[in-house]
Amino acid sequence: MTELAQVLRPLLHSTDPNALVDASTGDDAAVYLLDGDGGRALVVSLDFFTPMLDDAFDFGRVAAANALSDLYAMGARPLFALNLLGFPRELLSEGIVEQVIEGGQAVAIEAGIPILGGHSIDDPEPKYGMVVVGEAQRSELVTNSGAQPGDLLVLTKALGTGVVTTALKNDAVDPTVLTAAVARMTTLNARSAQAMTRVGVNAATDVTGFGLLGHLRAMLRASRCGADIDSDRVPLLPGALSLAGAGQIPGGTRRNLDDLAPDVAFDESVAEVLRLLLCDAQTSGGLLISVSPERCDRLMAELAPHADDARIIGTIVEAPAGRISVTPGALGDPGT
Repeated sequence: MTELAQVLRPLLHSTDPNALVDASTGDDAAVYLLDGDGGRALVVSLDFFTPMLDDAFDFGRVAAANALSDLYAMGARPLFALNLLGFPRELLSEGIVEQVIEGGQAVAIEAGIPILGGHSIDDPEPKYGMVVVGEAQRSELVTNSGAQPGDLLVLTKALGTGVVTTALKNDAVDPTVLTAAVARMTTLNARSAQAMTRVGVNAATDVTGFGLLGHLRAMLRASRCGADIDSDRVPLLPGALSLAGAGQIPGGTRRNLDDLAPDVAFDESVAEVLRLLLCDAQTSGGLLISVSPERCDRLMAELAPHADDARIIGTIVEAPAGRISVTPGALGDPGT
């Protein structure tokens, strides 16, 4: 994240009064007000990456779900998408590109949006993703800058996709473990987003490449507060802990942990392998939601039918902006 921050430093706060969310807060999407009186805003993001799965169709599905997640994290309704594709010309006859695009199309259909076009280039390393365009009423917009001390933190998907896909590259993952990870990555965050907008929450973000703690720190910096995380309550994908213990750690995950060192205080009892999973670089991860205690029970009830992994994992506290404390049992018995 430090490297990215350096690259983005030349980007200044937008002076356009209609730009409601720009690059300055590290939020999930750009937001531009279209109708000052009605409060209708355009919410736009893009995301693409190299394959993390062997199956081309599943890769397309994951990439599309990951791109759409940025809009869902802000409570926006997707309207349409554009494909972004990089692929080596000499492999076009292999039928792989068609499978990738079909995977993206399948997820777009599930999300109820059309893909209206896109752009492709000849690229020696395959890449796929989407530009996603949505809308939201200004009054219903959820950003990463509204977390309040006393809020509870809810995570909607288990961690560990980075570890599992790294193990796949090394031919070291059990098929059942991989199947569970792919199921999480291809599950849209749409219904979780609908739940949080119905309940009314203070802040949210999605958990992707910077890991749980990296995206939490961005939320805390934007909200000017800190957080206490209960490491016992954080949901993990089946097999993720053992794979991490066996050394199946993405390079990005290790960089995340190093980058977070100045701002995260781990209790000495938190094992190194769990520290890495809390920083694991996720693909199409869940939503991290900051909600007032009074509304948390309703949020959990709304999430229950479709977000099996959803857990209360911590609290927002008064502390220097971005500071995180990670302690086992901080919230008491995980069953409570």
